[in-house]
Amino acid sequence: MNELKVELKQLVIDALELEDITVNDIDSSEPLFMEGLGLDSIDALELGLALQKRYNIRLAADSEETRKHFASINSLAELVASHKNA
Repeated sequence: MNELKVELKQLVIDALELEDITVNDIDSSEPLFMEGLGLDSIDALELGLALQKRYNIRLAADSEETRKHFASINSLAELVASHKNA
């Protein structure tokens, strides 16, 4: 799971072109939106597209479940792991 978290951190950095942030700067349990990394709704769309391309995961943009999955790297890792095992 640690490898997946590192992979997801790099995906966030690459997809959102976060030039001044490294994988080590992102805490896996830290919120991705508002506080924490401070991502916004546009970032969420970009990240959703990146997840779709990389892992073939489709999420409803405005669902409560999607918000939960996008809460942190830990929750994204759980989502990706569950799709890989399905």
